[in-house]
Amino acid sequence: MTALLALLLASSAPDTQELATKRFKIVHTEKATAAAHVLAAEIEKRRDEIERRLGRDWEGVTEVRLGWDRAEFEALALSPAPSWAVALAWPEQNVMLLEAKSLVQGDGQQTLRHELVHIALGRLGAEEQWPRWFHEGFAQHLTQERKFSVDHYTTLARAVSADRVFKFDDLARGFPERASDVEIAYAQSAAFVDFLFERHDRKAFGELVDGLQRGETFEIAFAKAFRTSLNLEERVFREQLPGRYPFWPIVTTGTGLWAFASLLVVVAWARRRRAVALLRAQQAAQEAAEDAAARIIAAEQAAAMMPPAQAPQQLQVDDERTPEPKPTLH
Repeated sequence: MTALLALLLASSAPDTQELATKRFKIVHTEKATAAAHVLAAEIEKRRDEIERRLGRDWEGVTEVRLGWDRAEFEALALSPAPSWAVALAWPEQNVMLLEAKSLVQGDGQQTLRHELVHIALGRLGAEEQWPRWFHEGFAQHLTQERKFSVDHYTTLARAVSADRVFKFDDLARGFPERASDVEIAYAQSAAFVDFLFERHDRKAFGELVDGLQRGETFEIAFAKAFRTSLNLEERVFREQLPGRYPFWPIVTTGTGLWAFASLLVVVAWARRRRAVALLRAQQAAQEAAEDAAARIIAAEQAAAMMPPAQAPQQLQVDDERTPEPKPTLH
């Protein structure tokens, strides 16, 4: 049945052309030619963004299929496309599909980044290794679509006040079905990934990828890379949520107060960045001091194990000494 469906999809596919970049092959229809050239100028930069944050790039050339409208989009899909989807990714095949019209809309770049994240994580580790909350949280972290968003703040503030923040174990394999719960799941996933990037050096994320590629579970790879457990990081995150997302701005009316609350969010974010930078500097200084102390101790131990030095024997000196050679003067 699957083979027959694939054959039917292939037979209905429109004529396409190819446009190549360093790490992408853009397969587009004639109507989507202009969009393909615009995409070719941007897509390598978007992949570089992911590599800078994760510290790793995935192997191979990714195929990007680009159809102009809904009919072309569905005809280019590797499997039936949901009616609401304007972008799809098949990480195992290293293929993604975009509707060209969606790229020129306001959230077009966000859509592109989202699908690239799904390709990246699926190629850098097995799809089932990455929890759903990290997939969605990292995609939102990359686009910064929720930073300083009033809707994002309101969703989390209400969830915190009503004790409706989900455990991340419950968001590992999928998100809830109810719309209000889905919004909370997306919001807390984005906030938690932002929290992890604030607290940890980016090389830890590269080590996380390395662990998953060795076949480790996400929890084990996380513990090795971040030098702490996922449960402990979640506990600290939950403890800080009431301070990060207080409920009082929501119950206070007035545009001026809302603007003031937004300003407080920005100020709090800036203060957190300074605090994190200071903490990292202190940790680096402490590690340097510990390394220096370890080297001194090792040198002292090595010196203590060496045999006592013998007194040098006196050399007999002839009365007639050989004259020192003199430089030739010119």
